Amino acid sequence: MEPSYLALHRRGELERRTEAAVRGLEECRLCPRSCGRNRLADEAGWCRTGRKARIAGFHAHFGEEAPLVGSGGSGTIFISSCNLLCTFCQNDDISHGRAGDDVEPIHLAAMMLNLQERGCPNINFVTPSHVVPQILEGLLIAAEHGLSVPLVYNTGGYDSVETLRLLDGIVDIYMPDFKFWDNEWGDRFCGVKDYRERACEAIREMHRQVGDLYLDGEGIAVRGLLVRHLVMPGGAAGTTDVMAFLAGLSPYTYVNVMDQYHPCGRGAADPLINRRITAQEYASAVRAARDSGLHRLDNRERRRRF
Repeated sequence: MEPSYLALHRRGELERRTEAAVRGLEECRLCPRSCGRNRLADEAGWCRTGRKARIAGFHAHFGEEAPLVGSGGSGTIFISSCNLLCTFCQNDDISHGRAGDDVEPIHLAAMMLNLQERGCPNINFVTPSHVVPQILEGLLIAAEHGLSVPLVYNTGGYDSVETLRLLDGIVDIYMPDFKFWDNEWGDRFCGVKDYRERACEAIREMHRQVGDLYLDGEGIAVRGLLVRHLVMPGGAAGTTDVMAFLAGLSPYTYVNVMDQYHPCGRGAADPLINRRITAQEYASAVRAARDSGLHRLDNRERRRRF
């Protein structure tokens, strides 16, 4: 199955989408925060990112979900900063610390092509919501030089439907988080009062574009939706409601119920979440997923640290 962006590239639509996305940086509304900063003039909003994308690193990642890894590892590109900046971020040095370097589109394209050459079955952009135009600029160059693997949009779930529509026919695999159901926790941990509403809208749009996760004969994802849900201490993630929503979207939704929460960053000082989850909390979360009717749960072997 050919990645969708190649057809758009052949007819000039990928270039048109890229130009439209870049123009939008003049008054940035890429994500629901709608800061309105002129990022073409290198002004930065909440994401602390101006005209150029900042990249912390890239490599073949063997710790991702089973359908993304294959024999070559998911071709992961870690983008610095974020449009959410959760207090408990598990990649605190990259998101809050802004580890990495600003890069030109040609350098981003080279990363994509390098990962493909290593045998990675996809290019996996981690926290891409605030740099969609920059990704498209790099993709345009990479497609011209032979990139031909699917793109993974690996996001925190706080995405603008308008921005996602620019990606319709470009991204084949969406991998959003669904972090919280209760907006109280989105406000407390991320400074957003509407996380649930925006995540629901975004995930519905992603599913409309790509449908349920489709695997090839070797079990590798080629298109579709894969949702991550990090189980948090004290039920802060609202797992039961999140799973009910996902099952209502489709009982075939592929879900990774994640057990690796540990106190990071400012989360270590928050009495609500300054501990790991218990075995009982994780088992309850998996049971909630199955009770909702979901049955495609990521089944990687885990080293649990309860």
